[in-house]
Amino acid sequence: MNAAFIANMERILWLYTLALDPEFPVVCFDERPCFLIGDTIDPIAMQTGKVAKENYAYQKNGSCALLAAIEPLTGKRLAQVHGQRTKKEYAIFMKELAQQYPQATKIRLVQDNLNTHNISSFYENLPADEAFELAQRFEFFYTPKSASWLNMIEIEFSALSRQCLNRRIPTQELLEKEVLTIVKERDNQYTKIDWQFSIKKARKKLNRHYDKVNTSNSKFKET
Repeated sequence: MNAAFIANMERILWLYTLALDPEFPVVCFDERPCFLIGDTIDPIAMQTGKVAKENYAYQKNGSCALLAAIEPLTGKRLAQVHGQRTKKEYAIFMKELAQQYPQATKIRLVQDNLNTHNISSFYENLPADEAFELAQRFEFFYTPKSASWLNMIEIEFSALSRQCLNRRIPTQELLEKEVLTIVKERDNQYTKIDWQFSIKKARKKLNRHYDKVNTSNSKFKET
């Protein structure tokens, strides 16, 4: 954890403290691979009152990618399932995300530093005028390297995993149907995220890292 890490972390933690502002919505985005797994023989039948069991035999049917975003303060969500996650899919997703906020001046987007997560993706997949217009809709906030825990979309991915993605799903079509159904339900329920980790807490809990960057940060140490 160096000075650059701390600077990006505090920028994101500051962002999370801002009050809801429709002109500048804060949205968290990421992608995750989903492996398609099928049974080679009929699954073990469920029994009433017992946990469902899976046979050890399975087959790999490839993979797909889940792209998702959440506005933590409103519970507004967007998700797409694609066969891969390239610059094209990123551009497609961001175009739809921008359409969800027609009145926003800037969408403040939290994301990681994956090489597809920048406006070059727009220019490689859209005419220059459309790419420029789309780029103006966003202000990017990048999480530090190896700090996905700072991105609140990971909390949403954990919820989706518990409800759907932690079991065998054999096809992209079935996975898309199940995931989007759950996302829609959570969106309709306005399920929000109550983020508790703050700059003040970071300076205390992670003080040894702050101190390495600048010894004057010892004043924030827990007592």
